[in-house]
Amino acid sequence: MTIRKGAAWGGSGTLPADGVVATTDAAARAAVEPARRVGEPLPVLGLLGGDLCRTLGGPGDEARLRGRDAMRFPVDLGSVLIDGRQHWFVAHVVARRSWWRGRVVAVMNAQWLGTWDLGPKSHPNDGLLDVSDGRLSFGERLKARRRLATGSHLPHPDITVRRTSHEQFTFDPPLDIYVDGEKVARARTVSVRVEPDALEVVI
Repeated sequence: MTIRKGAAWGGSGTLPADGVVATTDAAARAAVEPARRVGEPLPVLGLLGGDLCRTLGGPGDEARLRGRDAMRFPVDLGSVLIDGRQHWFVAHVVARRSWWRGRVVAVMNAQWLGTWDLGPKSHPNDGLLDVSDGRLSFGERLKARRRLATGSHLPHPDITVRRTSHEQFTFDPPLDIYVDGEKVARARTVSVRVEPDALEVVI
């Protein structure tokens, strides 16, 4: 069950013997995606780094994952269809040609993208994805960039923000698509949706 306002979330729990340790969001995705493709149960992930780990407050301590201080959380998983090819993501999908020109779309399951607080209201277990869609002038991008570390780049009149369980985008011209920090395609049509409570992680 996705988190409800004011309700407790997660609890004590160690990484099981068959759990997978992931140091980046891309590594977490690499552990999840093959199992999802063939319909097998997803492994429990022990997070040592990446933007989902940072969102959860993970300290990056491997010994902790199997110790008494370990915390286990249910989290949502993102699904993205890129020109007909299915992928999954734990933290985010970004569509862009450049950070400095043209349209930029960020779909966030985590709050962070590197040092940028790109999804300041995003929660990885609320059953929603946080979408920012903008096409800013160069000057406005400079201003926004200075505010990204604190999430204060929002609200902005040239950035549309919405929270959704699913969304479809059409890009003309096609944009480069980055899934959990890795470029996977250049695409014209992208659809995203959330899979609530699909994954368990330990920090």
